[in-house]
Amino acid sequence: MIILAPWLVKIITFGFARAITLFPFVFLTRGSDKANARLINHERIHIRQQLELFIIPFYLLYFGEYLVRRLQGKNHRQAYRAISFEQEAFEHEQQLDYLAQRPVFAFWKYLSNE
Repeated sequence: MIILAPWLVKIITFGFARAITLFPFVFLTRGSDKANARLINHERIHIRQQLELFIIPFYLLYFGEYLVRRLQGKNHRQAYRAISFEQEAFEHEQQLDYLAQRPVFAFWKYLSNE
């Protein structure tokens, strides 16, 4: 379910993101992004990742990866882009049929990438 909630996205991401997925919802900052197929596909990839990890472990791993990258000296944007879940979503966001053929735990191959 897609919900327009700019205030929520801004609070959670400190104004960094246009959308955030909190299973089972995708929250957007702009109503026009409901028609942004690439962005919605990116967020749907996160929904699949969250389901595979039973939701709470997804968030623990997500923030754990972010924290490790920050401790490695990366800035916010670099740490965010180095998260395995984000790497998979960014790589396949334009491939609108990706979820139909995506292997289970596909994010795993990005864990060692930086």
